[in-house]
Amino acid sequence: MGACGLTCTELLSSNAIQYRSQKTYNMLDWTPDERPVAVQLFGADLDLMADAARFVVDMGADIVDINMGCWVPKVAKTGAGAVLLRDVCTAAAVVEAVVKAVSVPVTVKIRAGWEEANPTCVEFAKAAENAGVQAIAVHARFATQGFQGEADWSWIAKVKQAVKHIPVIGNGDVNTPEDAERMFRETGCDGVMIGRAALGNPWIFAQIKHYLETGEHLPQPTPQEKAAMALKQARLTLETAKMPPVQAIRELRGQLTKYALGVPGAARIRDGLVRAETLEQIETLLLPVIAGEPVERIA
Repeated sequence: MGACGLTCTELLSSNAIQYRSQKTYNMLDWTPDERPVAVQLFGADLDLMADAARFVVDMGADIVDINMGCWVPKVAKTGAGAVLLRDVCTAAAVVEAVVKAVSVPVTVKIRAGWEEANPTCVEFAKAAENAGVQAIAVHARFATQGFQGEADWSWIAKVKQAVKHIPVIGNGDVNTPEDAERMFRETGCDGVMIGRAALGNPWIFAQIKHYLETGEHLPQPTPQEKAAMALKQARLTLETAKMPPVQAIRELRGQLTKYALGVPGAARIRDGLVRAETLEQIETLLLPVIAGEPVERIA
């Protein structure tokens, strides 16, 4: 849809990459028009992280991004993700191992810290810069918050003030063009990262760019345009993903239902998408909306 400066893969386990399984190769499914692309890794073992970084670069990654922001238990229990922010020395050692292993830029995604009683983002940012990281993204919540409560953007500002030469990317609670403008203004950050707000609204990057440049809003997409984009996403996923089609459809369920169609009977379409097993079923649900037909005609 344009205006997105950088894409990033989902986080990949350095422990899993060492086995070079087909599942690992299947997750490296970007296409040439998505470049530059960053491949995001998580792990706490220095050797495994270095090996994983070399592997993804050999597979074509333009950037290696280290995830030190994920708080979910299955990642945290391995000592990786945001858990590393409990120990800045260990976290910095992981960064240094990856930087030394590859020739491409290395970036890192963090949170304000693991918990409010121990905010480590500023201390770590300084260490990461010294270790050779070329950009840092800050999600302005603590790991123990998950996505609860409001993001405290002051942590982004503090990190920006602490580092000397590297860009700082702000993240957390940017849902509108106005949010992005305010984050730039209040924190001094160099870029804004969009995650959950892009689900169901891939137009958000162009909307933000246009607003920042003109102070005006682009027209909101119509229900027909939203349905068409949802269908386009489904078709592109099945064309490009290396996973089995049934698995791709199941992953699409939670993404396509984020499109707020805003038409009578939209709940019926959503229920159908949640149960869809094939592209044909998705088309049956969305094509009538695209054509402007009453939802009641959907079989």
